Amino acid sequence: MRIVLFGTGPFAVPSFEALIDSTHDVVALVTRPVANSGKRRKTAENPTRDLGIQRNLEIFDPVSINTSEAIERLLSLEADLFVVCDYGQILSCDALAAARLGGINLHGSLLPSYRGAAPIHWAIYNGDDVIGVTIIHMTARLDGGPCLIRASIPVGPEDTTESIEPRLAELGVPCVVEAIEMLEKWDGQSVIGEIQDQTLATKAPRLKRGDGDIDFNRAASDIVNQIRAFQPWPGTFTEWTPQGKKPIRLIIQQAVVANKEELTGGPTPVIDANLPEATPGQVIAADKQYLIVQTGNGWLRLLKVQPAGKKPMPIADFLRGNPPAVGDSLGG
Repeated sequence: MRIVLFGTGPFAVPSFEALIDSTHDVVALVTRPVANSGKRRKTAENPTRDLGIQRNLEIFDPVSINTSEAIERLLSLEADLFVVCDYGQILSCDALAAARLGGINLHGSLLPSYRGAAPIHWAIYNGDDVIGVTIIHMTARLDGGPCLIRASIPVGPEDTTESIEPRLAELGVPCVVEAIEMLEKWDGQSVIGEIQDQTLATKAPRLKRGDGDIDFNRAASDIVNQIRAFQPWPGTFTEWTPQGKKPIRLIIQQAVVANKEELTGGPTPVIDANLPEATPGQVIAADKQYLIVQTGNGWLRLLKVQPAGKKPMPIADFLRGNPPAVGDSLGG
């Protein structure tokens, strides 16, 4: 089959490598243009472009894929199928029609859940214990086409977006291959795949910097999920204002829900079991190994933080410097 690849980010690379090495004829890569920042481009900014260069693919990088000029270029490639993953633009009906069989998209969620640009982040943010990929036969509706293949993996309590994304990218490789085999046998007219139930659709919008700001009125378990979800960007952060000093920004890189029984029990309890309920965001323990913060539901134990302008550090190292005191508050 004659295939054109569409991709920009790292999620696409394993599947694209597999297709380039397959018996299919991969004729071109369509990717996002390089931003003109005046600085030398880093490989990580567009790993699919780097793959295309390494494999001597024709590279096409229009600002918009849906202009008449871009569609004419796509038509000239005479593709049987477009394979899209982590591209960054929505293809119009006219753009999809430039390939004989249209396009398939490898999406990082179990559709119809988490349609949009950041499905893995929002699945972890919401505490999902199963995550997956879906291959859809594309339509002009965002991630709304019929589902051809789904596959899933469990999410562990310590998994982050950084740890899950490469595993999902590899999970997608055999799914892409199987979906192409389905389309090779398709008559082009009959219904193919499973139509998505639009009433079950949820959104996974592109992340904003402000999404990382901690609201300590939320439950401790929800804040832990936020920290796991938003690594490396936008990070999960708050502010601490030392007495008589300016606020200090703290990026929280690792935290767990504190075990109240463990902290208030035993011969030398860390926290008084009769401690009155504190205000969300208030520090209730700060002693050598422990920095415990009250939340809207439960206690949050910080394990690794990064003060502004410094490197990430274990909480014990932070507490040896200029630590918060019991009664201090984090957040706005």
